[in-house]
Formats: sequence, structure tokens, C-alpha cells
Amino acid sequence: MAKIIGRKEEQKELQRLYESDTPEFVAVYGRRRVGKTFLIREMFRDNLTFYHTGLSVYDDGSKVSTEEQLRHFYHSLQMHDSDADHAPKSWMEAMYMLEELLMKLDNGSRQVVFIDELPWLDTPRSHFITALEAFWNGWGTGRDNLMLIVCGSAASWMIKNLINNTGGLYNRITYEIKLSPFNLCETEEYLRSRQITASRYEIAMAYMAFGGIPYYLSYFQKGLSISQNIDLLFFDRKAKLRMEFKRLFTSLYKYPEKYEKIINILSTRHYGYTREELAKILDIPLGGSFSDILNALAASDFIIAYKPIDAKKGETLYKLVDPFCRFYMYFADKALLGDSQYWLHNVNSPNVMSWSGIAFEELCIMHTEQIKRKLGIAAVRTSESSYTLRGDDHYDGIQCDLVIERGDRVVNLCEMKFSQGEYEITKSYDVTLRHRINAIMSRLKSTQSLQLTFITTFGVKRNMYSGIVQSEVTLDDLFV
Repeated sequence: MAKIIGRKEEQKELQRLYESDTPEFVAVYGRRRVGKTFLIREMFRDNLTFYHTGLSVYDDGSKVSTEEQLRHFYHSLQMHDSDADHAPKSWMEAMYMLEELLMKLDNGSRQVVFIDELPWLDTPRSHFITALEAFWNGWGTGRDNLMLIVCGSAASWMIKNLINNTGGLYNRITYEIKLSPFNLCETEEYLRSRQITASRYEIAMAYMAFGGIPYYLSYFQKGLSISQNIDLLFFDRKAKLRMEFKRLFTSLYKYPEKYEKIINILSTRHYGYTREELAKILDIPLGGSFSDILNALAASDFIIAYKPIDAKKGETLYKLVDPFCRFYMYFADKALLGDSQYWLHNVNSPNVMSWSGIAFEELCIMHTEQIKRKLGIAAVRTSESSYTLRGDDHYDGIQCDLVIERGDRVVNLCEMKFSQGEYEITKSYDVTLRHRINAIMSRLKSTQSLQLTFITTFGVKRNMYSGIVQSEVTLDDLFV
């Protein structure tokens, strides 16, 4: 059994469900490449009674028919010693065949049935959901030793059709797992498990480029620096991840270009856009289909919806948070230049440093729990948001990407700075900081106080302006 990095809570719950004496219906979802299949297969490698994975519906622009999905399912039945002598003609018949196989193999011990990429099985007019309902409601719920695990990268489909199902599968899911990317600590552990040595600064750089996606990290090669690996995976002529952006959406969505356009737009404004702004740019109506697209992207952790601290009533902003998508949007044109060592040649260039500043802010926001732990407020009720104040003829605008409002009436204004050494606050930046502090304090309640928190790679350099900083968080603190 391969070592499972992280996923401690998920492993604990899966083991608990395996050991229960009741039928369990477990739904696992998360963005593509995040390690869902690996987790389940490694957890139950020696205890899988039946395993099947759906055929990708949209890869390479092709459409897989229901008949092809059924033939593939029949092959899986045969591989697990089914007595069925023909491919099923419908999903209802396929589920009957699965029931017969499970009864044949039943020796009283726990039976784990794992169906991977379940949404792909639901081809148009296939009536797959109806058959799944019949299987679980009519047969599965009466089998105390049955554990059905279903996975899907199309997170919005999983949520709509299983978790929030209002029909025959209403409230049938006994446990759900949303699998998230690795954090920095898990990324470091994963790279070390592959004998890849790198400083935390370099690991942070890799994280900012590819996120904590195990599949991407699995391509990193021992003996190469992080910069060399970035070149190899994205800028080399045969780079494995150069076309990954396109594959991400074509494998998940029927009309991927719509999703790509939204990602492209969101990459142009760090703090995001409202639904109304996006719809206007795209020239599409604010209807249910548009909401479905936004919800699908949010469910797979490509974007988030949030309410800024100063938002108008009912105003919601949508923001790109997936590191790889942002990296792709920033550097896709550079990958076409033909420089297979672009990163090595430009790692300290203004262009890369400009990207790294934005990417580091996103990294910090993704590690808010670690920030709160360092500040000693992990147990305090908090809400996290951003703050935007548009400028006018007299004052510059203000954009603060992380503001933590605390239950103890303290507000942490977080400044996030990525640098190769201690960060130095200059006289001009000190003026900017005081302007931000005064602007936000004027909008706080009289019972609230404000603290300036700096989140940096290597700390704040002590000088005549550093006293304005009330608390510090360093890169090492984010690896906890």
C-alpha cells in the first residue's frame, strides 16, 4: 500500500464507515487531479468487491454513448467474476447484474463497491440516476454489509444529483467528502516522500504555480530544482502540463469555452467581478444557466464567491483562486515563445515578481487557518473578507485582500508581501499603510480596534517604520 499523504480526517471517517454495521453510501468529490481515486483505492486496495470507472464523456471533444458506457461496465462486471453473459441494454439491467454479482460474492464480510467518475455515466437520456435510485433504495439499503463509494470530478453534478437530490435519492448519502488540494505542509511532505529536496521558499513558488494538486506534483523530478521542474512541466516543448488548462474544462463540462471565458475574465482583476459585471462582459443574460456555470466553477474550487467587508447590500464578488489557472493565464503566451528554460531565465524578472506578489496573496488566503493559529486566535470566532475603497480626486483607492474580523472585537488588517529576504517598509509605503489604517478605522464600530499584521516570506526588516506592524506571520508559519 502506497503512503497516503495528509487526508487524516478523511481516512479516519472512511475507516469508521467501513467498520459500521449499516449500509453506507459515500460521495467523494473535488476538482480533477486532486487525488480522489488514489485515496479510495489505497484505503480499500485489498477490500474492493467491485470497482468501475466511467468513460470520459468530453475528452478530445468526443461524445461517449450510453451503449459504450454500458459495454465498459459489463467489462468491469466480467473482471470481477460476474456470470452475466451479455452487455446490459440499460442502466437498470446493469444494476440488476451488479446486485447478482454482489450476492454471488457475499460471504458476510464488508462489501465495498467503488464507482469512480460517476457523473460520466449519466449520459443524455440514459436514465442512470433512476437506475441508481432503484439499486440503492430497492436493494442496497437492505444490505447491512454494503458500502457504496462514488466519486466525481464534476463537483456540481455530485452536489445537485446526489448530495442535494430532491427525488428518490433525497437524504440517501450517509457521508460526503469534499477533497481539497494539499496545503503547504502536505505539499512539502509529498515532495520529501519522492526524495525531492527544496527550500520552503522554492516549495511556495511551486505551490503558487501549480497549487497543492498531487497529480501535478507527481511529475516533479528528483535532482532538478523547482525552477527546472517548472520549466520541464510548463515551458518545455513537450511539457506535460502545457495543455492541462484545456483538458481541465473539456473533461468536465459540455461547453468548456464558456467556463474558460469566465476564468480568463476573472484573471484580469485580482479582487474579482460581480455577477452583473461578468454577464455584461460576456453579453449573456443573468439566468439560471449562468448561475449554474458559476456554481460549477465554485464547487470545483476554481473560483470563490465572497462578500467584501464594505460590500453593498446583496453584492457578491467572484474571484479566481485556483493557482494553476492563474499561472496559466499569466504565462501561457510566454510558453509559446519557444524558450524551454523560460523560468530559469526569468525567475527574478519584474514580470515573474509581479505575478509572485499576487500569487503569494492567494497562497496566504488559502492558509488562513495557519495564519489564525500563529496569531493565537484559532479558537476565536472570525470572519475573513477583503476591503475595497474606490479612490476619488482627493484620495487613492484602497484594496486589502485579507481582513480578519474577530469575535474579541479586534480586526486584523493583513498585508502580504513575497520577497527574497526580509521585507523593508519604506517611508512612502509607511504613508500608504497609515492611509489604509485610518480609512478602515473610520468604518469600524467604536468598540473595535485594528491591528496591522504582516505576512511575509522572511519577516519584516527592523527600521524606523517597522513599529507600525503589530504582529507578524512568516512563510514557516504557513507550513504548520
